[in-house]
Amino acid sequence: MFRRREAVPFAFVAEADAFRSNVTPPPKQRADRSQLVGRTLTGLVIVACFAGALLFGMPSLQSDRTPDHTQHSEASQGR
Repeated sequence: MFRRREAVPFAFVAEADAFRSNVTPPPKQRADRSQLVGRTLTGLVIVACFAGALLFGMPSLQSDRTPDHTQHSEASQGR
């Protein structure tokens, strides 16, 4: 297998701890009211979609197919 013959200098790792920058990053911008409302509504819509899919999907996930009552038409009943 190929091996590197020159030493890999790791001195830059030790120097990085001592390095201090005089440049401060800009402050993080706060979301305004319309962005907060938009994010909230988006989250609520996603949660409502999952709940609706679960609500409408539950009958198809039931394993027993026995009906609780049988439906008869009036014409089939003898009077």
